[in-house]
Amino acid sequence: MSILSVEHLTHGFGDRAIFNDVSFRLLKGEHIGLIGANGEGKSTFMNIITGKLTPDEGKIEWAKNVRVGYLDQHTVLTAGMTIRQVLSSAFDFLYEMESQMNDICEKMGEASPEELDTYMEELGTIQDLLTMHDFYMIDAKVEEVARALGLLDIGLDRDVTELSGGQRTKVLLGKLLLEKPDILLLDEPTNYLDAEHIEWLKRYLTEYENAFILISHDIPFLNSVVNLIYHMDNQELNRYVGDYDKFQEVYAMKKSQLEAAYNRQQKEIADLKDFVARNKARVSTRNMAMSRQKKLDKMDVIELAAEKPKPEFHFREARTPGRILFETHDLVIGYEEPLSKPLSLTMERGQKIVLTGANGIGKTTLLKSILGLIPPLSGSVEQGDYLEIGYFEQEMTGDKDNSCIEEIWKEFPGFTQYEVRSALAKCGLTTKHIESRVKVLSGGEQAKVRLCKLINRDTNILLLDEPTNHLDADAKEELKRALKDYKGSVLMVCHEPEFYEGLATDVWDCAKWTTRVI
Repeated sequence: MSILSVEHLTHGFGDRAIFNDVSFRLLKGEHIGLIGANGEGKSTFMNIITGKLTPDEGKIEWAKNVRVGYLDQHTVLTAGMTIRQVLSSAFDFLYEMESQMNDICEKMGEASPEELDTYMEELGTIQDLLTMHDFYMIDAKVEEVARALGLLDIGLDRDVTELSGGQRTKVLLGKLLLEKPDILLLDEPTNYLDAEHIEWLKRYLTEYENAFILISHDIPFLNSVVNLIYHMDNQELNRYVGDYDKFQEVYAMKKSQLEAAYNRQQKEIADLKDFVARNKARVSTRNMAMSRQKKLDKMDVIELAAEKPKPEFHFREARTPGRILFETHDLVIGYEEPLSKPLSLTMERGQKIVLTGANGIGKTTLLKSILGLIPPLSGSVEQGDYLEIGYFEQEMTGDKDNSCIEEIWKEFPGFTQYEVRSALAKCGLTTKHIESRVKVLSGGEQAKVRLCKLINRDTNILLLDEPTNHLDADAKEELKRALKDYKGSVLMVCHEPEFYEGLATDVWDCAKWTTRVI
């Protein structure tokens, strides 16, 4: 019995087709990795199966009474809610039952004996359900999950809008785990998570008895938790048994077999056409030519999928800066409260430094303090001479109603339309993406638009805040190559050791100077 059945799904945005006649089944206990390049429709697929989007065509059918938990990369948390309230909202269905129970108790005062019997029966059922779901232990459960995810140390009464990207992801993940759904849908859950909590999630999913569908571009993470891969490519969805490495092996073999069959068929078509052209006019050979033509007409022609545009990142380099890029003197970073001990740090020309450590300890705050975007609580930052800084923020800010072309033009008004389109195409975006509004793009495509702005500016130091989030495997690989070739200096926040190994000259563990216990 399948938990989820998707039949003949077709969907698109405007003239951009995403799926064409896609079918999919999810069975009990399957641990599925949903993969594909940026913009192939992975998050759209999740939105369709959860009912957030209505498909153009097709049927989506869930098994009866299945409770679905969805971790969405774009979930907005309500301002004014505390971490405790968000986590407790996992039990909203129990609070509703309690409210029903209170209503029944009020009605019982004026009920007839017959109604009283009915109310007593309803009351007993609700109380049994509340006890079965540990309603009277909700606070203890919330604290248990909060402790596992390092949320207790942040403070459960903190407003959720004050949280960093990683802390926000942990809150949403905590709520999901408290809901204990029958199936988990996880859209890039490792984005913004630090190494310690990625390990914790890895262990949790490995031991998870129910089914889950996981979207991720983190290959080591995928390999350790999934037993099936569904590959989204060219409006199709194909199933592969095994982990990501096994998928790559089988996919490469399928691709080479298809190419070989295509080449053989193309040769056969050329030979048949040549024979027909040379023999159709001669009476003696006309029948043979007609026979070859019929064969040509009936032939099921093999088509190779168009190669996806691969991104090419080449950072433009400004003049050489002074030897010292920045120095901090007893710098204390933070907002109302200090996030660090007094810091005296120095970065020299040519260094490529990675900042590591748990979420919420001040890595982003340090970058913003060095840039002068946030005033220090005490101490000072001294920038070196002739700095041309390129800054990549965690999330896209500003007006997402712009098209990609307008977004780049706003940054580089001197570019011709050809130059704008060419710059975006080099970042791996197709014509349809380039003409789309930024808000309809996937997280990975939005990241490529932001990288496009960065690589077209002359810089000699890059400050990058988790640049690999949302990027697919090809884009990550190309970004790593480009950063290795970059003659300037790099200061980068990153939680992916496989990305910065061989690239970083220094790794600074921010846990050594933070005042936060996370």
